[in-house]
Amino acid sequence: MKLGISSYTFTWAVGIPGYYPQHKMGVMELLDKAVELGVHVVQIADNLPLDRLSDSEIDSLAKFASGLKITIEVGTRGILNNNLLTYLRLAERLNSPIVRVVLDSLDYHPSEDEVISIIKPIIPEFERSRISLAIENYETFNVKTLKRIVHRLDSEYAGICLDNANSFGSMDDTKTVVEELGHLAVDIHVKGFKIYRANQNMGFIIEGTSIDKGLLDLAWFFGRISENGRDCNVILEQWTPFENDVYTTIEKENSWAKTSIEYLRKFIKT
Repeated sequence: MKLGISSYTFTWAVGIPGYYPQHKMGVMELLDKAVELGVHVVQIADNLPLDRLSDSEIDSLAKFASGLKITIEVGTRGILNNNLLTYLRLAERLNSPIVRVVLDSLDYHPSEDEVISIIKPIIPEFERSRISLAIENYETFNVKTLKRIVHRLDSEYAGICLDNANSFGSMDDTKTVVEELGHLAVDIHVKGFKIYRANQNMGFIIEGTSIDKGLLDLAWFFGRISENGRDCNVILEQWTPFENDVYTTIEKENSWAKTSIEYLRKFIKT
């Protein structure tokens, strides 16, 4: 396992609609953050879309990452309009071992059968490139459906980007995610979270926190992943709650990233 960061580690610095900082973090600055934190994997996801960069910018990114000995992982969202093949080509140029994908997009929420009909014909392209398609667990599909999708794709180059917290929205807790999908993981997202009662005791709130303050039992989590025989890169993501303004929030985001990476080194040495 190698430890890394993502454009979703620094979501506020990259920018959220309605909350853009004056200077948004770009891909080169994200790599600078990796150097600062001493990690050697950077996942560039759909909040910092690589397909909007020019050919020369992609070449510069590849050269910069290589010089820093940083592995780039590419990520995207949506499966229409040959998007996965676009990102497969980008993965080839950037030497990414995976293409991480969230299956649905803002205006398209495919059924299981639609996912299979769109992805299965292009899986041979991933096999030829020896690049894994990493389908992220998300609230759109429960984990049993995601497991069935991967089995129906029937390729060693189709797997899961396993996120420890995303599936709460589909009524699947972290233990269920790991037990059902752990043997299919080709990439891992970890984020700190806590669950607490709302002030009026009417329901619960799930909120992000630094990884050391969260509820996830990391020793159990990484132990079960290893027992499943998986040796995946581990990417820190963050659900940093909004503070009084975007700049204060970015400061917290940076502080949490440093603390969380330091804490994760207890479990991941590289």
